[in-house]
Amino acid sequence: MAITSFGAIGFLDDWIKLKSKSSKGLSSLTKFSGQLVMGFLIGAYLYFDARFDQWLYFPFLKHAALDLGIFFVPFVILVLVGSSNALNLTDGLDGLAIGCTLFTAGAMSIITYLTGRYDFTAYLSMTYVPEAGEVAVFTAALLGASAGFLWYNCVPAEVMMGDTGSLALGGALGTVAVLIKKELVLVIIGGVFVWEAVSVILQVASFKMFKKRIFLMSPFHHHLQLKGWPESKVTIRLWIIAFILAIVGLSTLKVR
Repeated sequence: MAITSFGAIGFLDDWIKLKSKSSKGLSSLTKFSGQLVMGFLIGAYLYFDARFDQWLYFPFLKHAALDLGIFFVPFVILVLVGSSNALNLTDGLDGLAIGCTLFTAGAMSIITYLTGRYDFTAYLSMTYVPEAGEVAVFTAALLGASAGFLWYNCVPAEVMMGDTGSLALGGALGTVAVLIKKELVLVIIGGVFVWEAVSVILQVASFKMFKKRIFLMSPFHHHLQLKGWPESKVTIRLWIIAFILAIVGLSTLKVR
């Protein structure tokens, strides 16, 4: 549902751009409203599912958790809208977004598989999520698809991701994190996506409040370009950071 609905929003945006032959697609308000609605529907569905709890678990801390209660739904909206837009903002250079997605999906595949195994969760003191193994099949498929797409999306890109792909992939990763109760771990593993989004927020806030820019251009990868870094250098170095963050995210399974 998540990957289809968020992908549909992105597809409509891309279709309008292609049809009008301009860079103007859906308005920001329309796109954001669509994401909010889908996040609310998914959050409400999980909230009223008796098999699903509303606890937020903290990485690196053993048995540390917070019962979100009714705030679970807005939290899910935040995760899904944030992850989809963060990945969308990262999709500014050939191969950048999908390369980072490859590492994120790989780490999430391992975590999802372990979360669905009672023996492993007992040994690692993790939260056991029944049927998470089924989600692991999806994340593994996402990993393979990312690798295949990267083959054609690396510099120079032969196939573009567009909003259709970036919003769908971001929504999918966010949903997986919610389903396996690893929302905060996703913030670590997807740190490149998070920083790209934060760089835009900081840039806009700084300009509106102080009429000054923090970065030469946002998102952050464009700042590095304007600093004189070649596109391939920016992409590969952010891939390296994404790989390191994936390892750090996996370490949360045992380091606590």
